Amino acid sequence: MNTPVRRSRTSGGKAPQKSMATTADNVTSPLPREMEQHTYSIMFEVEGKHWWFAGRRRIIEGFVEKVCRDIGKLQPQILDVGCGTGANLQMLSEFGDAEGVDVSAEALDFCRARGLAKVKQGAAESLPFEDASFDLVTGLDVVEHLDDDIAGLSEMRRVLRPDGRAVLFVPAFMFLWGVQDDISHHRRRYTLPELKEKLREAGLTIERASYANITFFFPILIGRVLMRLTGVRPASENNITVGALNGLLGRILGAESWWLRRMNFPFGVSIICVARKT
Repeated sequence: MNTPVRRSRTSGGKAPQKSMATTADNVTSPLPREMEQHTYSIMFEVEGKHWWFAGRRRIIEGFVEKVCRDIGKLQPQILDVGCGTGANLQMLSEFGDAEGVDVSAEALDFCRARGLAKVKQGAAESLPFEDASFDLVTGLDVVEHLDDDIAGLSEMRRVLRPDGRAVLFVPAFMFLWGVQDDISHHRRRYTLPELKEKLREAGLTIERASYANITFFFPILIGRVLMRLTGVRPASENNITVGALNGLLGRILGAESWWLRRMNFPFGVSIICVARKT
């Protein structure tokens, strides 16, 4: 696949302070930081309606709502690290003053097409923000993209205010590796103990952590095993859905939000976690 030449961008706002991290250009990676180029347009088209994105967003929304209530501010400052094409950032804007950062200039163009102006280009391992700037930082299917995930988590801690929270959503279990992991340039999938250890190394205190998407665990496992055995490789797994059932599937996955307010799941396709800067 031919990758388009990226356009150079400069960030607006104040000049960097000494307490800020280095620029994104100083971080090197053996794999591209961005997802494969064609996936951004697919994501932009399906993020609002595809059952996976809609259901996942409802689960995340339940956790964000509780965190913002615990923070106790009328307009908490929120940063979405790896904001992608902006659907999650739109949701976060309902809870406070939300900003986004992403390493991909193309992803940020899609954010602006949604009317989201408060977005910046930058890498998760070197966030272009001052220390203690935010009450809540989210990393929603982002940390698995990083060569140095502890550096990324440490940066999230750096830009959090004292007693601020981080909400993370990551893919679970390496045996669930699939096409979407490849085209998204994931470095890894996590188990719950592995993620907890990474958070501790980054200096964050875990408040709550659970597997999520237990509902579709076995269908997704079977589907990915079949794709491996048959060699079928769609351009993106985000294209795979049953139109007539899309809304129903999204509601079924989103219903996990009710259960996750009351219990932890023993396994799932993903992990959701809330951690605190103490």
